[in-house]
Amino acid sequence: MAEPGRGHTRWRLIPPVLAVPVLVLGFLTAGLFVWALSDEGNPRAGALKKVPCAEALAFGGASPPVNAHVGDCTVQQGIDTAYAAELRMPREDVSDWLRETYPKAPAVRTGEACGAFCLDVTHEDGLPATAEAHVVQVRVEYVNAETARVRFSAFTM
Repeated sequence: MAEPGRGHTRWRLIPPVLAVPVLVLGFLTAGLFVWALSDEGNPRAGALKKVPCAEALAFGGASPPVNAHVGDCTVQQGIDTAYAAELRMPREDVSDWLRETYPKAPAVRTGEACGAFCLDVTHEDGLPATAEAHVVQVRVEYVNAETARVRFSAFTM
C-alpha cells in the first residue's frame, strides 16, 4: 500500500525542461556549421565568375594578343581578387607579346614547373603602373609545333 500524503514527484518534469535548451543549442550549433561551410555570406569564398578576357588581361596590365584565340577567363573576388585567362596563340608570338607587355620584367624562366617557360612579374620588377594586380604569372606550354597555350593569372595579395 502507498504511503498516504505522498504523491507524484516533480522529477518527471526535469528531463523535458532540460531537453529544450539542449535541443535549441544543438540546432544553433548545427546551423552555424552549415553556414560556415557554405559560400553564402562569406566574403572570403567568392565563386568563380566568367568575365571578358580583355578585363582579365587589363587587370594584369596586358592587352589581348592580336593572333590569340581566347579561351575561358574568370575572376574570383573576396578579400583578394584573382583573374585567370587561357589563350592559344602562335608559338612565335608569345615571347614578343610578353616583351611588349612587360618590357621591364625579368627574363622568362624554364623548368619542369613552368612547361615551356614562365614569367612572374610584380610591381617591384616590371609590372606596369596601369596594372591593378600585385602579381602576374604567365605559364606557357607548347601544344604542337605551331601553337602555344598561355595561362595568364593576375591577382592581389
